Amino acid sequence: MASANPAFNNPAFQDPRAVQTYPGGTRAAGIGGQTQTAAAQQQAQAAAVNAQLEGQFAAPPAGAVETDRMTVEDTVYKTIGLFAVLVVTAVVGWVWSMSTVTGPGTAPTMLPWIVGLIGGFVLAMVVSFSKTVRPALIFAYAAFEGLFVGAISAFFEYIYPGIVFQATLATLAVVGVTLALFASGKVRASKRATKIWMIAMIGYLVFSLVNVVLMLFNAPIAGGAFGLYSQKVFGIPLGLIIGVLVVIMAAYSLVQDFDFIQQGVRNKAPRKYGWLGGFGIMVTVVWLYIEILRIIAIARSN
Repeated sequence: MASANPAFNNPAFQDPRAVQTYPGGTRAAGIGGQTQTAAAQQQAQAAAVNAQLEGQFAAPPAGAVETDRMTVEDTVYKTIGLFAVLVVTAVVGWVWSMSTVTGPGTAPTMLPWIVGLIGGFVLAMVVSFSKTVRPALIFAYAAFEGLFVGAISAFFEYIYPGIVFQATLATLAVVGVTLALFASGKVRASKRATKIWMIAMIGYLVFSLVNVVLMLFNAPIAGGAFGLYSQKVFGIPLGLIIGVLVVIMAAYSLVQDFDFIQQGVRNKAPRKYGWLGGFGIMVTVVWLYIEILRIIAIARSN
């Protein structure tokens, strides 16, 4: 049937093959073909976008290496690495210290103890006051600190057999409880608590320095294996009373270390600051272990 419009009766609008022979202009069949092609292209593009989005959602989230940002997981790995170095050199310090024990009349050498103490103290000061994060120095500190821990542990183990195992269990218990309380939100660092902690730390450092000086000069008041710590208050060695307070201080120091890591992750600090987080935890845990070691030694000596 012919159309009312004479133009639509042209064979070019009825036979698609006539599109190529019609002079000039756009054919109806050509328009339909172009529309179908454009729709197919849009569908292909939409499918490609969907596939890309699905791939992005399925891919694992960017880690610390990709983002160069501090994360809890990356800081944990760094901390484990530092403690691994500490344990290895602690074994070296233990063997070195016990190498001089040849019989009942000989005692472990204090040389690795002194070397580790001096080296660890110097590197701790450099790392703490340096404006840049230096992982190599932090690893070196872990090595010296391990030498000190191994040697002093061997010395106390020689005098009080089994004390190292007891001190290690107690240290792990304090660290575990502190971490659990912090993770649950029941314990947090605050400005007021930090001020009290700072005052207590200064007082404790002054007391320790005075004790060392009195022991060096053989002052009568500092008599005993532990100096002023051996003096008794109401029948209780002063070292046990101070030791309990110091353990609480060390536990709060751990809270500060955890808070530093949490704040660094929250503020998207550079990844390198994870080394400082691991360094802080290692310093505190070693301090806690030494204090518990002394508490047990004082208790067993009495």
